[in-house]
Amino acid sequence: MIEDFRSIPKVELHLHLDGSIPLNLLSNYLNRDAKEVATAQDKCQNLADYLTKFDLPIEFLKHKDNLKLAAYELSKDLEQDGVIYAEVRFAPNLLVSNELTLNDTVKTILEGFSLGNVKINLILCMMRHHSFAENYEVIDIASQYLHKGVCAIDLAGDEEHFPTSNFKELFAIAKEKNIPFTIHAGEVNLKDSLENAINFGATRLGHGIQAVNYADLLQDIINKKILLEVCPTSNIQTNVIDTYEHHPIKQLDEKGVLISISTDNRTVSNITLSSEYAKLNKYFNYNIKDFCRFNYNAINSSFLSNEEKQELTDIILEYMKKSIN
Repeated sequence: MIEDFRSIPKVELHLHLDGSIPLNLLSNYLNRDAKEVATAQDKCQNLADYLTKFDLPIEFLKHKDNLKLAAYELSKDLEQDGVIYAEVRFAPNLLVSNELTLNDTVKTILEGFSLGNVKINLILCMMRHHSFAENYEVIDIASQYLHKGVCAIDLAGDEEHFPTSNFKELFAIAKEKNIPFTIHAGEVNLKDSLENAINFGATRLGHGIQAVNYADLLQDIINKKILLEVCPTSNIQTNVIDTYEHHPIKQLDEKGVLISISTDNRTVSNITLSSEYAKLNKYFNYNIKDFCRFNYNAINSSFLSNEEKQELTDIILEYMKKSIN
């Protein structure tokens, strides 16, 4: 039996800053209890309903001091949760305000992270409902900060109503600029969304769990060693999976798909990576070896240099030596 899931060294690859602001910060900002407006219910109507929970956090983050503080507090939360490396994502265009330019948003978050003890890189999100010009700005700012705190770009938002196919040219530009990318795809059950993300050249898929329904795409994912950034609790809350017991993570894992575990949104989903591990242990009997394997997958598919990957791998191996007889 695993007594303390926090002791397991963890790597988190799918984590949204705006969904992971500590509730005490939001409560102070509102001068009232923020839980009812900033956290999801056990089951939302759908993904679009779940996304409404970000309205308040985004307004909070449009103030420079709040943004820096939120980044720092998240780094502390990650450290307490046993996370040794994280790739945190956010959409710069959503935070531009009287206090923050596009450049300021990236710079301020990196300043906040630098105050903590956990190694963190940023993934900059293009948004599905934004214009070509707005999303091109994200690619441009990512290019400026690449290897300087930014490691990749992403495409996020309402997958059902804004097709992945619309973004072919933008990802072609990212490839020309040698900017790595992950894509939210396969969270909802749309085969063409997954197919396009794979064809664009994504090395990772945000969620990607609906691939379990398409044998041809699943084999493609396995052959190309594309990692799925799986966030089980979030998938229940967005109502794309009905119950935890029915989550396809075990099926995907047993078929040979590379999987990593993430929270998606620590505050909105009211979860830590340790408590997610506890659920996976309870419902699917995953053990320390499994969690170390998932973290090894995450390290190997992270947007880090080979040297940095080896440093993290050594931490996982050392933990395994001590914990597994």
